[in-house]
Amino acid sequence: MIFRQLYDQDTSTYTYLLADERTHQAVLIDPVREQAPRDLALVKELGLKLTHALDTHAHADHITGAGLLRDATGCKVVVSRHAGVQGADREVDDGDAIDFGGQTLEVRATPGHTDGCVSYITADRKMAFTGDALLIRKSGRTDFQQGDARKLYRSVREKIFTLPDDTRVFPGHDYQGHLMSTVGEEKIHNPRLAMTITEDRFAEIMADLKLPPPRYIEKAVPANLRCGLTEEEFAQGTAPRQPEGPWAPVTRSPTGVPEVDIAWVKEHGCRQKMVDVREVHEFNGDVGHIAGAELVPLSMVADVAHGWNRDEPLVVICRSGGRSGMAAMLLESMGFYKIASMRGGMLGWVGKKYPVDRLEPGNLSTLRDEVFSCFVAMQGGDVEKVKPDFTGVFTEAGVDYNNPTADGLENVLERLHHRVVSQGFAREAADLRLNHFKRMVAKAV
Repeated sequence: MIFRQLYDQDTSTYTYLLADERTHQAVLIDPVREQAPRDLALVKELGLKLTHALDTHAHADHITGAGLLRDATGCKVVVSRHAGVQGADREVDDGDAIDFGGQTLEVRATPGHTDGCVSYITADRKMAFTGDALLIRKSGRTDFQQGDARKLYRSVREKIFTLPDDTRVFPGHDYQGHLMSTVGEEKIHNPRLAMTITEDRFAEIMADLKLPPPRYIEKAVPANLRCGLTEEEFAQGTAPRQPEGPWAPVTRSPTGVPEVDIAWVKEHGCRQKMVDVREVHEFNGDVGHIAGAELVPLSMVADVAHGWNRDEPLVVICRSGGRSGMAAMLLESMGFYKIASMRGGMLGWVGKKYPVDRLEPGNLSTLRDEVFSCFVAMQGGDVEKVKPDFTGVFTEAGVDYNNPTADGLENVLERLHHRVVSQGFAREAADLRLNHFKRMVAKAV
């Protein structure tokens, strides 16, 4: 059987692709709407035919991609008959089976997190996809959406812990970087559900969690009760199709990185969003940067990208292509489907004698603008929102924004450093940027 574990960084959600090697029929378990382009691309690349999109329950933390996938491929949307979902093609219950090619998934009802939770078990009992019922060293919460701690305890004990100890457990989420576990491990090591924990104790543990509501619950639950569709899409009986045709001549490297050629970026780059993921000192270093590129160091991409438009074409750039490839793969996992790394990086760009920009010593106003670009990245990437805060720091420091002095700019740098550290930005990373800009100020006088 073909198997892929996929991840949505924004919601820490796992999606699973399973396919029969002989017939190439495939299913996706717990797809995420924003990741539909990625999932469809993978299905196409592997030459598969998607027959089913399965949800383990009506999620509260993300919107399912099931409806979008059905519109794109004609697959069937499958949910529990107790989930209360409208528009599903098949409603399943305990003991039902999902067939794709020569493979079968057994449905086991595992309510407790919600009334409509199910787990999917492979016919050989080697893999269990447990959704939010059983997580790795945790369990799904039971404080909303018909949650019932005692019901969940019995579901895990009777439907999951009765599987062989070597059955691999693949959860719906993980927030600590774990990929999988086994039934045997969870029976021993799960602090909530180990075999030594009584039902009463589990109910006490769950009552004491006092967790905040999921970030997207207000929009996720209503949409998921419509197979992940908006009200308008559901009324029309369709979801929007992805745009036809490629946005750029993107190819895949041997490691799977989406890439575009340097010459294409030279000709078309001004029409795309360009993000340079090098460090601040490299951006204006020996090879400079491409005019119009936005500086967002690789370590900050995941946080800053939440404010970007996932439908906007995006080219990622670094020195030689390594870090931009990592960034492209990360952004693709976050739902950016018009994404590519510039093959060869700035070294290749300079090698072709294409023009570059760099900060010239002596221009404090230009340096101020570079500081602003870095501060915007640290604050989430929203230029319009950040600009008043940035100029306000100059006012507080008594520094002329339009004509800063070296001493004045150093004062502003110290204040910005204090601000980002107090807001939770990593001190070590902030220190590096502060010291870099201080060196640039020194060069300018």
